Amino acid sequence: MERKRVVITGLGTVNPLGNNLKETWDAALNGKSGIDLITKFDTTNFETKIAGEVKNLDYSDVLSKKEAKRMDLFTIFGMYAAAEAVNDAGIDFSLLDNPFDAGVIIGVGMGGIQTFEDQLEVLKTKGPRRVSPFFVPMLIPDILPGHIAIKYGIKGDNYTTTSACASSGHAIVNAYWSIATGKQKVIITGGAEAAITQLALAGFNSSKALSTRNDAPHEASRPFDKDRDGFIMAEGAAILILEELEFAKKRGAKIYAEIAGFGISGDAYHITAPDPEGKGAVAAMEKAIKMAGIPKEEVTHINAHGTSTPFNDKFETLAIKKVFGEHAYKIKVCSTKSMTGHLLGAAGAIEALFTTLALKEQVIPPTTNYTTPDPECDLDYNPNKTSEFNFKYALSNSFGFGGHNASILFKKFED
Repeated sequence: MERKRVVITGLGTVNPLGNNLKETWDAALNGKSGIDLITKFDTTNFETKIAGEVKNLDYSDVLSKKEAKRMDLFTIFGMYAAAEAVNDAGIDFSLLDNPFDAGVIIGVGMGGIQTFEDQLEVLKTKGPRRVSPFFVPMLIPDILPGHIAIKYGIKGDNYTTTSACASSGHAIVNAYWSIATGKQKVIITGGAEAAITQLALAGFNSSKALSTRNDAPHEASRPFDKDRDGFIMAEGAAILILEELEFAKKRGAKIYAEIAGFGISGDAYHITAPDPEGKGAVAAMEKAIKMAGIPKEEVTHINAHGTSTPFNDKFETLAIKKVFGEHAYKIKVCSTKSMTGHLLGAAGAIEALFTTLALKEQVIPPTTNYTTPDPECDLDYNPNKTSEFNFKYALSNSFGFGGHNASILFKKFED
């Protein structure tokens, strides 16, 4: 079966760098950090005191106070980013011939963990009858695509993918495949997360996954740098509008980029650690390239998973070298997590957004805080600078606890 071409026509985001697409992209190109001391709660007893928080978000144009009160923060983030993406795409879902031709597939890693913590405290201090009747609908990860579908009257594919930090990568893959196989014409996809909570922070600290560079928050996320000491939790959402090419052209949509292929795989190695031989990451990247039917040498940019943890950065570098051989040294790799921190279930989406904009504008964002080279991480990570770059294909990698891998191949759009 011949696959239909799938293009990206709308983008929206809220994240530590900005509360809209323009703010975010401008900040990224200027190497700005969105990481600072945590303000959501008292961190006195925590080893890590820093994170990438969303700041000063006014969502009143998207949600009423009553609506927002019945949503966890991850849903608020997702609704806000979806509204920007839909507006950016210039699409009116009410004008579709068939509402079942559109879908919503969103990746969420941890769901309403703040709601869980809040309502557990209510249960313990006030008793079961005082637990909110909205507790479960606020908690469950799949509520976000449900809310988006209700808002826009969309009746096609509607679900959440949950695969830790690969969640939104898998969501985009599923959205792409649904359109490429002719099942849907347009899908709202991406990811959202709001897991900067006391319980989540304590859990990640206990597993020794987080940076404790509390005295220099802006310098704490340092992917591929020899002195990296862990990832930085972050929050937010990124939403992409995917459309079948002919459908997009018929309605006169602007087109950012095209999705050319994807690869997914499992490590089957460890619940949290990546495969030290990078086999799963290798398989995901190779599948994406094979699906696109292009020589490996045509891939010249990778937005890496690049978490700033000792193992991930080392083994992702190894995997890239295994896939591309000597060509790996000609690829401009970057980790935008150096600026945003790690958005967990929304990481794949925000990085897909960055990859899309990079292709559209032919410019590569920097990997910031790269000061001390690591002999085991010896590729071109585009350190500390934005680079103009002529390229046609780019990969975006997402890897999650449990050994989940997703690699998406994006292509500069050519009619």
